[in-house]
Amino acid sequence: MRLLVLGGTEFVGRAVVEAALGRGWEVTVLHRGRHAPPPGVRALHGDRTAPDGLAALADGTWDAVVDTWSAAPRAVRDSARLLRDRVDRYVYVSSCSVYAWAPPAGYGEDAPLVEGASADAGQLDYARDKRGAELAVLDAFGADRSVLVRSGLILGPYENIGRLPWWLNRVARGGPVLAPGPRDLPLQYVDVRDLADWVLGSVERKLSGPYNLISPPGHTTMGALLDACAEVTGGAAELCWTDPATVLAAGIEPWTQLPVWVPPGSDLHEALHTADVSRALATGLVCRPVGDTVGDTWTWLRGIGDAAPLRPDRPPVGLDPETEAKALAAAREQP
Repeated sequence: MRLLVLGGTEFVGRAVVEAALGRGWEVTVLHRGRHAPPPGVRALHGDRTAPDGLAALADGTWDAVVDTWSAAPRAVRDSARLLRDRVDRYVYVSSCSVYAWAPPAGYGEDAPLVEGASADAGQLDYARDKRGAELAVLDAFGADRSVLVRSGLILGPYENIGRLPWWLNRVARGGPVLAPGPRDLPLQYVDVRDLADWVLGSVERKLSGPYNLISPPGHTTMGALLDACAEVTGGAAELCWTDPATVLAAGIEPWTQLPVWVPPGSDLHEALHTADVSRALATGLVCRPVGDTVGDTWTWLRGIGDAAPLRPDRPPVGLDPETEAKALAAAREQP
């Protein structure tokens, strides 16, 4: 197989490239040159936001292209139009954020979509940017040659958002750790390597259409995730399980200050952790155990000096020690 990856040097794109190389595929990447691509690829340089930024793709044919773009949809529009007669299938890594807020628990790929998106738009907001990019792919490749990978929470090695790396580093510091409850809170996420394997399988199977690509709801729990963090980092931390109401009363923002966690019963929890993924499971999605994701991420993180590379276009995540200490003190005062 001949694969073109637009990007291919960070997180999702890098995982796709490494998985494709592992299968013996011929891989070309187009990137800006900010990060070195994995060895074994044909590397082209180009900035999709600049005039003539796609010039390096003027020639060549591929079986598939994988695109993870998450800014102005018109960048996807331009690449899709350029490649539509020279690529068999366009796989766009989108997001479950394209569904209209708030999606009902158990929502599938037929749930209502966000309005106001356009393939010709500049950068608006994450949901409309992702949906606009979907529209761009559909316009150029049609529904029969497009795969829309609507991912949810993505974890694993190379993570450049900082969610799992923050938890690992916090637990590694030891001492009392604010653990937002309940322990059995069901979580839904996908290991980036499982996402990559499914993406390549979608090319081999000539799939098309949208797919919610996350683990089944409850693939793990908040307790199992943090227990795994404690185990791989040496077990020096004391996980202090705290009632959601106490966490919220402390003014702590779910998802951002306490990554991954959102309170049970909230619209945000249903949107992030209850999607119907039966279509992806039926077409080859296999999800590895949470311990493997946590352990491999810790190994990677330690190998690069414990500081995860963070995207400059995303806000920082994590809780500062002072706020955590106040919340723990408030929790101890609860009857």
